[in-house]
Amino acid sequence: MKALIIGATGSTGKFLVDELLADSNYTTVTVFVRKSTGNQHPKLVEQIIDFSKIDHYKDLIAGDVFFSCLGTTLKAAGSKENQKKIDLDIPATFARIARENEVASFVLLSAVGASSKSKVFYSEIKGKLEEKISELNFEQYIIFKPGFLLREGSDRLGEKVMAFVLKTVNAIGLFKKYKPVPTALLAEKLAKAPKILPKGKSVIELDEIFDFAKAV
Repeated sequence: MKALIIGATGSTGKFLVDELLADSNYTTVTVFVRKSTGNQHPKLVEQIIDFSKIDHYKDLIAGDVFFSCLGTTLKAAGSKENQKKIDLDIPATFARIARENEVASFVLLSAVGASSKSKVFYSEIKGKLEEKISELNFEQYIIFKPGFLLREGSDRLGEKVMAFVLKTVNAIGLFKKYKPVPTALLAEKLAKAPKILPKGKSVIELDEIFDFAKAV
């Protein structure tokens, strides 16, 4: 299978790239990035592009499985408009072109609580993206909806505090459904999903991620 990825340098995407490169089922791994990652591997293809002109690269968006791990925070984006471009507009454009180029499978890293009807901006745009991709009718459409992510080496104080709180309450049996997900583990599940799930739409909810594909 030929894999395509956006968000390949993010906290989950970078682990996903490693998983796909190590998996013999994937023959090539094409990443769309703004600048070179510096990684070298016989199966890795870097496409350095201008994300404001995605249609210019439509011939490159061809393969078997498309993984969308692109996302940001409002703080990093600087404005809701910029966050919408990154979390909704760019992935939706890639998805449209991928479908036009007959890519069969699409794997979306979304978020728990995503809904186009949500009053929370982040959840709203994630929900709208889920719907836009669903309308494209990929042969196989897989949505992962994790909650809090444990990012390796994160220097964000808020993340460290939240991770500590969740781990503490989980340890005493509270809020198990909100168990934080290590990004490396999430990447492993993402890579396995297209190989084992049937055609059609599949949604892997937060409380299902840990057990998903455990024995595979």
